[in-house]
Amino acid sequence: MVCGKCEKKLGKVITPDPWKQGARNTTEGGGRRVNENKALTQKKNRFNPYSSGKFVKCRVCKSIVHQVGAHFCQGCAYKKGICAMCGKKMVDTTNYRQSSS
Repeated sequence: MVCGKCEKKLGKVITPDPWKQGARNTTEGGGRRVNENKALTQKKNRFNPYSSGKFVKCRVCKSIVHQVGAHFCQGCAYKKGICAMCGKKMVDTTNYRQSSS
């Protein structure tokens, strides 16, 4: 769960989408070159645990966060209704029936 402002910070997908209308990573939209190997050209979009020195942990449950640039894990962000990257409140979850685990 990511807000609109943080959606720009997300990395691009290595493989092109089969549904091309509205996709950011197709050759027609200018987002991807022909015969480009994204795994080699986009090093900043791939997670490398050895470069940073340590894994980022969730600020709520202290589990390892797998999304690059995020401060909250996907489960905690969904339960609290916040953006996983910046923590901005997105959804009012007061009347939701969610488990505590």
